[in-house]
Amino acid sequence: MHSPHGSAFRPAIMGKNGMVASGHVLASQAGIQTMMAGGNAVDAAIATAAAIGVVEPAGSGPGGDGFILIYWAETGEVAAVNATGPAPGAATREIYQKNGGIPMKGMRSVSVPGLVDGWLLAHEKYGNLKLEEVFTPAISLCEDGFPISHRLAGGLRGENERFAAEPDSREIFTKNGEPIPSGELLSNPNLGNTFRKIAKDGRERFYEGDIAKTIGEFSHVHDGLLTADDLANFHAHWDDPIQINYRGYDVYEMPPNSSGHILLQELNIVELFDLQALGCNTAESVHLMVEAKKLAFADREKYMADPNWIDVPIEGMLSKSYAADQAKRIDLEKAAIDVPAGLPESHEDTTCFCTADSAGNLVCILQSIQSGFGSGLVAGDTGILLNNRMTYWHLEEDHPNCLIPGKRVRHTMNPVIVTKDGKPILTCGTPGADTQVQTNLQLVTHILDFGMTPQEAVSAPRWRSLQNPMESTIPHTCSNHLQLENRFPSDVQEQLAEKGHEIQSVGDWGGPGSAQAIKVHPESGALIAGSDPRTDGYAVSF
Repeated sequence: MHSPHGSAFRPAIMGKNGMVASGHVLASQAGIQTMMAGGNAVDAAIATAAAIGVVEPAGSGPGGDGFILIYWAETGEVAAVNATGPAPGAATREIYQKNGGIPMKGMRSVSVPGLVDGWLLAHEKYGNLKLEEVFTPAISLCEDGFPISHRLAGGLRGENERFAAEPDSREIFTKNGEPIPSGELLSNPNLGNTFRKIAKDGRERFYEGDIAKTIGEFSHVHDGLLTADDLANFHAHWDDPIQINYRGYDVYEMPPNSSGHILLQELNIVELFDLQALGCNTAESVHLMVEAKKLAFADREKYMADPNWIDVPIEGMLSKSYAADQAKRIDLEKAAIDVPAGLPESHEDTTCFCTADSAGNLVCILQSIQSGFGSGLVAGDTGILLNNRMTYWHLEEDHPNCLIPGKRVRHTMNPVIVTKDGKPILTCGTPGADTQVQTNLQLVTHILDFGMTPQEAVSAPRWRSLQNPMESTIPHTCSNHLQLENRFPSDVQEQLAEKGHEIQSVGDWGGPGSAQAIKVHPESGALIAGSDPRTDGYAVSF
């Protein structure tokens, strides 16, 4: 492929009728299969969501939670679904403090799974097909099995001891207690049965019926805090997306408790500089973006939490005047270490995928069970691998993200939709915890400022600025560790080091994330997609 930006190793995938870009080709095919059966982008997104939880179990599934961002062409509006579950009603700071903190694995790491209700909410409003049709591809993958990729086989090896110790997970994720090698088939008929129940009876079956009862009983036996009442009391909800205008484009994100405001703050700051003059992936443009990232992350640490519990100054953080004040704090020649939050006016493992249809509808979903394979526990005969989202809480009483029963934790997940003059332009996103908003900044600027195709953007050399070192006790101190893929030219790496960044090499393709992007051609309406070659992702069209 000839390109001014260098080889993307894969061509940009183009289609006219429908497009799905996800972290696994079988999940992308599930979405396309659904659109070919008459479904729209929302139907395809939910079909992909269910399927990817089967074939990419380390990243997401019905035992987790997520965010859904939808551009609906008929109205020209962007809608948002918050499907993140709160801490269980019995999950107090005191319980965890008495027991040495929040465990990374096991039943006490599990928060209320909110994702399924979000799927159903989106489908109820926008879906075109019956739920039975939407879940058919995922059910087939569960019951017929699918070949384990090399990447998944590596993850299963790492989790094998935990999976082998529990009968419910041993049956699904091991081969008689041993790791399942790549190329062999993995099936999860119990999860297929759970999907059949959801397709037939909807929310009631999962949150109030036998599935909720099974999860509650499993939690009790395993010394957990999650109860069937926690599930019954939970409801996903529609939310108003947050947005800014970036160089004439409207960029939409999820509001708090998502960290999507960070991307918008980053874009507001870099908009004040001539990125094209600085150049694509030069030391100057990378340095600017890293410094903008530090300012936005400092604000998140001080201000962002569940807005039902904390007054988040989101309007102030997203104002252009505040961005101008923040931009003045950036030294274009030197990396900052001391980065306190600003003063706005008051008022790895996840899954990302995008879908688009011929009507112009776009959907971007981020869903997660938190770290790899979540809690490591499969809830009895449901086949559901439960999350370990409780590990994102803070136990310091004065922290905005302090654990309170019934409160939603601060999330890193942030789907992105971009429009211009009310018309769809781009949807993109990536898993990767705190890396997400950094990778999205690279994707959006690569495509909007530098004219890359989606595939070129997701394949371009990637950087990641690491967050505060865990051992740091100095307020406002941030890490200057900057991870760069080796494909950045040596002179760029040397110039960044001269500016004070501590460079860490992560190999040619060792950068984080599994980025997905779909662009809509402004004249023809053709759908153009890119999927990250760093993982098992593929874009599929028809």
